[in-house]
Amino acid sequence: MNVKSQLSTLKAYTPGKTTDEVKKEYQLEKIVKLASNENPYGCSPNVLKAISQTNTLAIYPDGAAADLKKAVAEHLGVDQAKLIFSSGLDELIQIISRAVLSPEANTVMASETFSQYRHHAIIEGAEVREIPLLEGVHDLGKMAEAIDENTKLVWICNPNNPTGTYVAKEDLLRFLDKVPNNVLVVVDEAYYEYVTINDYPQTIPLLDKYENLLVMRTFSKAYGLAGIRIGYGVASPALINKLDIVRLPFNTSSLAQTAAIAALEDPEFIEECVIINTNELQKYYHFFDQQQISYYPSQTNFIFLQLSKPAIEEMFQQLLEKGWIVRKFPKGIRITIGTEQENEELLKILKEVIPCIQ
Repeated sequence: MNVKSQLSTLKAYTPGKTTDEVKKEYQLEKIVKLASNENPYGCSPNVLKAISQTNTLAIYPDGAAADLKKAVAEHLGVDQAKLIFSSGLDELIQIISRAVLSPEANTVMASETFSQYRHHAIIEGAEVREIPLLEGVHDLGKMAEAIDENTKLVWICNPNNPTGTYVAKEDLLRFLDKVPNNVLVVVDEAYYEYVTINDYPQTIPLLDKYENLLVMRTFSKAYGLAGIRIGYGVASPALINKLDIVRLPFNTSSLAQTAAIAALEDPEFIEECVIINTNELQKYYHFFDQQQISYYPSQTNFIFLQLSKPAIEEMFQQLLEKGWIVRKFPKGIRITIGTEQENEELLKILKEVIPCIQ
């Protein structure tokens, strides 16, 4: 079978183990999954009510997502022409990569960031230029230096996944001023709602100044709609028009559109989730400080532990055998912030596990 040669260097995305797989493998009764940064409190009751009243499943969805576009435009204070919707941000990354990249182009990104940027660049045959993080944060200075006449696309995950760190406002502005107008800069703000720091950049107003800027946000994280798949991008109308050519005609379902509208109508749910998440993060900070485990302060609903390779494998395996699913990376372990009860239970278990890795 003849397929693109670059596919031989890639593997399909491998999600973490399911709860059923872990139960069966280790003969456990209870499993807690803290690996995918889902909202442990689910979604707004408004969403469940709205979905239950949907009776148009036999009809194709509105490809233009008109009602959702109006709701998000009002929520953000932007023109509807600046919006594109996708089946989660994974699809939007694919749309952008397909529209912008080619074998003659290169794309710049951090070396420790969301894996799908690199994945889709390689599929399109583009050169990938990865810049190591600087103390867990995007090194925008080095990223700017990596841009040349063949650079078409720059990815900035802010806050960054998997480290939870963020690029500050002034740093981002300095970077945008350096980037040529013909290079698209995508700022992935999947965890935007969880941010509490004061110098985090508000990017939506920047779109009027930087026409080469695109901002991505999602309903998968704080809004608790990961299972229904709905995300969006905000950019200049001219760019959105081009991306819409690549977007599949009915890429977001009626249920997803309905759910997202209902989620926006309950800001109190988001506010409550963010307050709890912030408080729970402090518990993790205090615990890991006591245990002398290095971590990155987080502006997300997860925390990233900096560990040696043997410690990563040992902690991951011990937690897995006890029924706790976390996510391991080459340089550490990422733990989603769970419910208050889950966090208390996990910290007790970690107190037993940590001596085994030190």
